[in-house]
Amino acid sequence: MLWTLIVVILVLWLLGFSLHFAGGLIHILLVVALIMIVYDLIVRRRRI
Repeated sequence: MLWTLIVVILVLWLLGFSLHFAGGLIHILLVVALIMIVYDLIVRRRRI
């Protein structure tokens, strides 16, 4: 589920660059996605 959200956010971010669609919002969502990736990687390492 997490990776699906990340892909959707990245696609919207790329569309934002090409279409200038809600640029600021897309950048904020990209930062949130990156934070979620880092958090997920940290949690996985602790479980192992």
